[in-house]
Amino acid sequence: MPQFHFPLAGVLRHREHLEQECQRNVAGIQQRMREAQDALRELDQSMQRNIAEVRENRLVGRLDMGFLAAHRRYIASVQRKGTMMAQKMALMQRELDTARAALSEAAKQRKIIEKLREKQMHRWQQERDRKESAELDEMSMRLFASQSGERIVYEDGMAGEL
Repeated sequence: MPQFHFPLAGVLRHREHLEQECQRNVAGIQQRMREAQDALRELDQSMQRNIAEVRENRLVGRLDMGFLAAHRRYIASVQRKGTMMAQKMALMQRELDTARAALSEAAKQRKIIEKLREKQMHRWQQERDRKESAELDEMSMRLFASQSGERIVYEDGMAGEL
């Protein structure tokens, strides 16, 4: 029995690979984004712990103005670092949006080829079914003719007796 052969199978495989590559790219960017979010969260928690510690321990009794100035510089430094991390995360978000759009386009292109494959397979199956039906009709006609002793006229004009 003949099997269906899709002439664009190579194109379909290529588009599947492109889609998988886009999926890996999106996953990589998402992982970097999660790591950056975790780092920013840890930086914020560290700053909050440090501020709470200073409030509890250093703002009682004699105040060390040098320490408070150094602490203020530290807090400003951490805030600048947090701002820079947030800016990098905004860039990553844009990169992620672009990668998701590329993934969506790759999936769309793959689905187009898959839909074409399905249509061609459906047409092939219909044609195969039509040929099988014609063969069965021919066989049943021959069987009927042989049982009734009639002559069959073939398409090429030759007559034969079964």
